Amino acid sequence: MEGCSVLPVVIMISIMPGLVGSELRMSRQELRGSQLTEGLGVPRPRAKRGWIWKQLFVEEEDPIPKIIGQLKSNYDKGDFTIRYILSGEGAGDVFRIDEFSGEIHALKSLDREEKAFYVLQAHAIDRRNGQPVEPESEFIIKVQDINDNAPEFINEPYVSSIPEMSPIGTTVVQVTATDADDPMFGNNAKLIYSILQGEPYFSVEPKTGIIVTSWQNMDREASETYLVVVQVKDMFGFSGGYSATTTVTITLTDVNDNGPTFQHNLYTFALEESAPVGTTVGRVMAEDADIGVNAKMNYSLDDLEESATFRVHTDPETQEGIVTLAKPLDYESKRRFVIAIEAINAHVDTRFLSYSEFSDRTMIKILVTDVDEPPLFSAEVYEWKVLENAPVGTQVGTVSGRDTDAANNPIRYSITKSSDLRKAFRIDPNNGTVSVAKPLDQETAAWHNLTVTAKETKENQLSSSVFVAIKVLDINDNIPTLSRDYQPYVCEGTEAGELIQIISAVDADDPSEGHHFYFSMLPDKHINPNFTIRDNQDNTAGILTRRSSFTRRDRTLYQLPVVITDSGSPALSSTSTLTISVCSCQPAGHCPSGGVEALALSMGLSTQTLLGLSVCIITLIALSLLMLAVWRHRKLQQQKLAAQELDTAEYSDRVILYTEAKTVEDAAAFSTQPVPLRPHPRRREHRLRREEVAASIRMSLRHSHLIGPEDEVFRQFIVDRLSEADQDPYVPPFDCLRTYAFEGTGSLTGSLSSLESSTFDPCVSRPHDPGPRFLRLSPWQGAEEDETSF
Repeated sequence: MEGCSVLPVVIMISIMPGLVGSELRMSRQELRGSQLTEGLGVPRPRAKRGWIWKQLFVEEEDPIPKIIGQLKSNYDKGDFTIRYILSGEGAGDVFRIDEFSGEIHALKSLDREEKAFYVLQAHAIDRRNGQPVEPESEFIIKVQDINDNAPEFINEPYVSSIPEMSPIGTTVVQVTATDADDPMFGNNAKLIYSILQGEPYFSVEPKTGIIVTSWQNMDREASETYLVVVQVKDMFGFSGGYSATTTVTITLTDVNDNGPTFQHNLYTFALEESAPVGTTVGRVMAEDADIGVNAKMNYSLDDLEESATFRVHTDPETQEGIVTLAKPLDYESKRRFVIAIEAINAHVDTRFLSYSEFSDRTMIKILVTDVDEPPLFSAEVYEWKVLENAPVGTQVGTVSGRDTDAANNPIRYSITKSSDLRKAFRIDPNNGTVSVAKPLDQETAAWHNLTVTAKETKENQLSSSVFVAIKVLDINDNIPTLSRDYQPYVCEGTEAGELIQIISAVDADDPSEGHHFYFSMLPDKHINPNFTIRDNQDNTAGILTRRSSFTRRDRTLYQLPVVITDSGSPALSSTSTLTISVCSCQPAGHCPSGGVEALALSMGLSTQTLLGLSVCIITLIALSLLMLAVWRHRKLQQQKLAAQELDTAEYSDRVILYTEAKTVEDAAAFSTQPVPLRPHPRRREHRLRREEVAASIRMSLRHSHLIGPEDEVFRQFIVDRLSEADQDPYVPPFDCLRTYAFEGTGSLTGSLSSLESSTFDPCVSRPHDPGPRFLRLSPWQGAEEDETSF
């Protein structure tokens, strides 16, 4: 609005030179016209020509219509010969001119806030000839301001903060108001500020609206927020003006001008003696009137009786001091603690208080309450040692437990059954003495891990357990022996003093110093002429030759006794005999035939002869198996043929009878003595595959040069084949006359046939003869059709 009030002035200044210039131009034209008239001899008037008017104003919101001024030409003589015309802004609707008198009328009420001035053009026309009497001229009608607007605050709401304890005159905030009235006209827009509420703490500068503090050291803890009401008036506050108010919210920010303070001189807590480490004992709180970072504090303990039993730390949320247990408690040892606790601000500001004013102290008393506790052992773990030959009843050690409560109840001891499954130890239930209950063996169990329980006999019968480890100490009760079954050999042509075997020993004992074995030969007045033993002093010994004339023809095997003695106390020894064979070694010293060759030589056979015998035996076994398979195949074919011939006959369980009776009566008498024959068995599912037979033969041939008759593999092979042949139900003899004909005479039971004749065979198909010499034969039931392949 202030720009609108200044604009008409600017326009008037810019128009005035034009108006003055137009009047000057009009004067010069009149001068030239007069000179021209004088040149022509025509007299001319010297009258001054131009527009005549005063500055035109119209008050806003004036009643209408209203004459606001008049325009007139100096040619106007009052004879109504000149006509006035108005054009421009608002001409006709806002303003009207009287064409005879030049009076200007305002047609409606105006508002300066909407439009501050109007620019119009005035015309003067001669009614007689229609010619302009005056040139067109612009003029301004200004809308004059009246005080019709109240001031208004901008940028509301006003919120500000200052630190508490701020000095007087500290700037808080500036409030600003505006007035829509014309600041260039009168005092309508002249504003002045004042405080209606907020004194004496705050004041405002009247012209600028700046609010400042007017009270020294305002305390946030007394009042944190202030509401200041500021009033603004126009017309410099004179009567008749308008006013407005606004509220400014002023907050005092905290400074650390207060220290922590405990509300009590003594805090008392109670805690059970069984409370675990870390248990919260209690909370204490030192109050601080400050807030935020200024209220943060740290706590510390000054233990007057015992240190490090408790700890304290600050709760970051509540700023409380939390006292916790740092060591286990014992009611019987100490029942009360009195501790000093101090609180101090984390951030100290000595501008407001001295350093000592930022801390405070109080006392806390902690009472320990009694709890019925289980028995307590004198040690966390017991570890004892006992010799493995300790007799039954030997005391190993004693566990000691006691009731730590004031009642001091009696205690009984026991061994947990699950920890002593062998029941090798027993414990005295009254004094806790552990003794041997069974003979011990270090080689069977070197450690015994027991769990001993101590239980109160009264009150709540609480119990506790302790771990007992008993180590069984070894004694020398096992003889040393060779570490393995050695099979040494000496090659033909070996020189005297050569090493043929290194031997070592083992012992089931476990001496603390480790094993140490000594090797020697049997004490004899005669020195062994063939071999000797050299002790290497490292638990090994070497077998060396004493001569160089070993041959297989002379002797193939030698026996060498070896005495092994341990280092125990007392020392134990054993004698082991080594069998040393003479071998025809390969160039590298390897003896490939080993024991087989030695066995052959001992029997007086050469290696080549023994190998030939082995190959023959293997070949015979393979041929026997092959012949057995062929025979079984042929027998299967015969069974199939018999089954085809008898497929329509009636089977029965009768036996076949044969007689040489002369008469039918003899035959009938003989038929009353039936002799049962072994029926052909019902064959189970069994297939002898060709590849199995072939693989068996190949395996036998492959190993024939490596194994001999005395070898376990060889003997087992023969036994398995004989067992298969004996248990096979499909081999002869079958109950058939043809079979009996080839049965031979070797059977101890003799032939089952009553005749030596083989002309009659029920297995061969013959035409039916109903003669009296023969009885009708009942057909026998053969085996089911089966199939065997090889």
